[in-house]
Order: sequence, then C-alpha cells, then structure tokens
Amino acid sequence: MGQKVNPVAFRLGINKNWKSRWFSKSKYQEFLREDFIIREFLQNKLKKSGLGGIEIERSANSANVIVFSSRPGLIIGRGGSGIEDLRKELKSILIRKLKIDPKSEIKLSVEEIKSPESKASIVAQGIADQLERRMPFRRTIKQSVEKIMQSKDVQGAKVMVGGRLDGNEIARREWTAKGKIPLQTLRANIDYAQATAFTTYGTIGIKVWVYFRDIFEKEIKQQKRPSDN
Repeated sequence: MGQKVNPVAFRLGINKNWKSRWFSKSKYQEFLREDFIIREFLQNKLKKSGLGGIEIERSANSANVIVFSSRPGLIIGRGGSGIEDLRKELKSILIRKLKIDPKSEIKLSVEEIKSPESKASIVAQGIADQLERRMPFRRTIKQSVEKIMQSKDVQGAKVMVGGRLDGNEIARREWTAKGKIPLQTLRANIDYAQATAFTTYGTIGIKVWVYFRDIFEKEIKQQKRPSDN
C-alpha cells in the first residue's frame, strides 16, 4: 500500500518555509493552541476573501500574523478599519479561550497574492464552493486545471476529488491532470492544498497540486542572502 506524504511538509527546509516560525520550550503547548485558534478563526472569518495562507511569527510578548489574500481590500476595509476590528476580535477570542495576557501584542498584516488562479489553496476553495452549489464535478475540476495552466509560470497541475460525487451512493475518487507533477523530486516547487465541500449528501474532499519549476540550491542561497544581511 502506497504511503502518502504532504508535498509541502516533504520539502520543508529545502525550498519551503515553515508556516509558524517560532520555538519555545516553556510555552510550546500554549503557543501551539494559540496558533490553532488563530488559524481556525481566520479561515472561517475570511473564507470569502480569497484566503491563500496564514503565517505566524513570534517574539517575546508579541505575535505577528500575516494573511495572504487575493482580495486584500475586503479584509483591510476603508481606512484600515476592517483589519483593526478583525485584530481586536481575534485578541478577545484568545483572551476568552486561552486567557492570554491582555498586554501581549497581536499584530495583523495582509499581503496580496499576485496570481490567485495558480494558488492551490484558492483553487481548492473555489472548487469546494462550486460543488456546494451542485455544479457537475467533472466540468468543475477540468475547468480548474485549464485555468491553472493558463499561468505562464505553471508547468503542471492536478486536481482530485473524493466522496459521494454527484450524490452517488458509493464514494469514489476522480482526478484530472495536465503537464507534469514530479512529487518525488525535492527541488520541485510544488504548491499543495486541501479543502472540503459540505454538500447535502455528505462531504467531498478536494486536493490540488500545482507545479511551477525546479528550484536549485544556488537560487535558494541567493534568496536567503538579502534577508541574512
């Protein structure tokens, strides 16, 4: 039986970075719970705002949450009021659920995703939304792959759905792919995401792989050099 591994986790430290960048021996459990609640809250709150990813950085008494979105204007709001209200709501939830120190600082920033059509998490959520609206799954996944491949940087794409497709009694998996997806090549830059469509006849799992190109060791060193200085 084949053993599956997350393509992003497989490449951590090679050409992928960690989504949470911190370490603490004394408060590891507390920070882990805090990260989980932050991600859960933002994913539910910003579901319709083209959410592409959440990264968390920590220092002594502060946490910096970076939200990647294809529609940052919806999150920031007029004059920055939207993101400030979101930050206050997030902090109040952390104080209520985890009883964190009210003096601790929570920073929230938003970065725009330039090519949302080739971002795996946004594509997966888009497919989930269409399946929840009872769109035919074959046409949905085929159109999604075609749309991903329109980006000049993409060299391959694959979409898989699994569950009671179109309401059939027996669950099954269906997939479509175009180009190449070298999953076992560590230098391959592969974006991967999962999503779930909640339909009237059950849940449908969605997986999306997007292959851009190979990243070699020289390029990784060049990317790290400016930040190290």
